[in-house]
Amino acid sequence: MGVNKCRACGGNFHKNSLLELNNMPKAAQHMPDKKSIRTDKGIHLEVKQCAACGLIQLDNEPVKYYRDVIRATSVSGEMKAFREKQFWSFIRKNGLSGKKILEIGCGKGDYLSIMDKAGVKALGIENNPASVDYCKKSGLKAIKGFVAGPSYKIKGAPFDGFFMMSFLEHLPDLRGVMAGIRNNLKDGACGLVEVPNFDMMLKKKLYAELIIDHLFYFTRNTLTTFLSNNGFEVIGCSAVWHDYILSTVVRKKVSVSMDDASAYFSELKMEINDYVDSFRKKGKSVAIWGAGHQAFMVMSVCGLKGKIEYVVDSAPFKQGKYTPATHIPIVGPETLVKKPVNAIIIMAGSYSREICGLISKKHKQVRDYVMLENSKLINGKNLK
Repeated sequence: MGVNKCRACGGNFHKNSLLELNNMPKAAQHMPDKKSIRTDKGIHLEVKQCAACGLIQLDNEPVKYYRDVIRATSVSGEMKAFREKQFWSFIRKNGLSGKKILEIGCGKGDYLSIMDKAGVKALGIENNPASVDYCKKSGLKAIKGFVAGPSYKIKGAPFDGFFMMSFLEHLPDLRGVMAGIRNNLKDGACGLVEVPNFDMMLKKKLYAELIIDHLFYFTRNTLTTFLSNNGFEVIGCSAVWHDYILSTVVRKKVSVSMDDASAYFSELKMEINDYVDSFRKKGKSVAIWGAGHQAFMVMSVCGLKGKIEYVVDSAPFKQGKYTPATHIPIVGPETLVKKPVNAIIIMAGSYSREICGLISKKHKQVRDYVMLENSKLINGKNLK
């Protein structure tokens, strides 16, 4: 049975497969010898597309060695020159000189060695122990491991940056791996992520690139969407190396802080209750104008149940009902004439200033009215 949900976002596949191929190689690195050729059988490949995020992928299980980075040859002279220029630029533009950089899936250190010489403290993580040993014998820093999920801890973390070269497309648990990488980075850390360019393959009809080792076939759109949805801001994405590679620079998104929320609510509660109590102590009444979600929230936070005469709102479908949680009656503007109040707090968001003008013209019997702006009450009579 193949995978029946997108492994990048959990969405459903389109009903019909994009392509089905029979008797395909069961692994790029599986080459039978004379002894095993009699029992060697091809496999069925089914190419699908997620209806939600658009990512094209195989529904097959990964090859057994998907955790290992296998590069058949050392970096060519042309590629080495390209990588040197690329890595130096990446380091310079992102202020990474002298910083800790992690390569996810370093293999035998072909790219790790170039990054290591580019002025950073480079560390590689690789699942294959033989490749790790090879790196160490070459004078490179590498550790055995595989980022298996969000809780995976890497020795030396947090890192200032990372790079992952043509490895992401092999990994069945895309979201888990990216969460694990993210959790081993400093806030704002940047990264370089590369995958084969399926935009170019589609354009040039290079369908021979389909192989079970590559579970995913990223376009520029699906790659940037995936990275953005998994905790990274995409700084740039371009086709490089004769358009065969999509190279993406990303930055770890920083968590939004709401540490000041408690202080905000405390200040808001004090501001409004002081105003309401200043009238109630004299036996006078206060109303609120605005039966929107912000007003409902403020009434609850400030504990105004039993302290407010009524809530005015011009929307007929709200009138005759009560505010949620605080249970204050909601009435129409005509109630201000039938049952006058001494003061009004206007909580109507972007409509608040308009309502101030309305009160000054049509409800002059209201002597005191204020408008809530952020956590402060502003005298409505002073507004122009």
